[in-house]
Amino acid sequence: MWGLHASMVKLVDTADLKSAASLHKGRTGSTPVRGTTKSCSDGTHKEFIMASYNAPFEIHVHGQVPLRADTTFEQLQEALKPLWTYAGARSLADGAHSSYEEEPGIRFDAHEHVLQMCWTVTGDEDFRQSLDEMCMSLNELSQAGAPIEVTFYDTEFDEEDAEPEAQSRDDFLVMFVGPTPAAIMQVQRDLLVQDTINMMERHFDAAELGGVVAEIDKLFTQRFDALVSSLELGKPPRGPGGNHGGSAHGGGRKPRHLH
Repeated sequence: MWGLHASMVKLVDTADLKSAASLHKGRTGSTPVRGTTKSCSDGTHKEFIMASYNAPFEIHVHGQVPLRADTTFEQLQEALKPLWTYAGARSLADGAHSSYEEEPGIRFDAHEHVLQMCWTVTGDEDFRQSLDEMCMSLNELSQAGAPIEVTFYDTEFDEEDAEPEAQSRDDFLVMFVGPTPAAIMQVQRDLLVQDTINMMERHFDAAELGGVVAEIDKLFTQRFDALVSSLELGKPPRGPGGNHGGSAHGGGRKPRHLH
């Protein structure tokens, strides 16, 4: 395990985030409360236990992660255990249901080797620890780098009744998973380039932004080189006649999902 995963705050307008939060809270889907029973995969009905009865956040997890072809359901269930146990479930099959009925929840496409997540749970800031643990486990199963978008919606904030200077605690971040640090950095780079171009195209033609993209590539190349150097420091020195091969590397928001 190389032990690297990254989280990065996405470039997103505050107004867009507030609008998304308002739309999310205005959905017609039903959120089960403590004591609600739900049908489970084994045909029985069990009590659906939320992480907290008066949880301050609705937390939406959204992403699509390409998996290794040899990934099994059992491996994925273990990797996602921090999520479904946080929701109070006893297995991935039971915990895969989202709090909102219109959301598909957590799905494993064994034919396409893809993990799809469109899943909401109620919780608190401690959910971030569950996300960290999940990302570390998914690194081992992923085939390529992928972003996982996470949105915290402040359930205690009412925009209509709040004072003009009041601010919600809404938060939006992106977690990245991948089989190697290079794969993670590549998808980070691609998303940052896309976000930067989308923002700057309000003022410049796309053809004028080549220099900006080149500077972003330089930053990620420097970061990758620094990582490689730090890893090389931990290796034992090569003996006489050793093979001194070089390391090759390549440098080179989508819109938020609203439900």
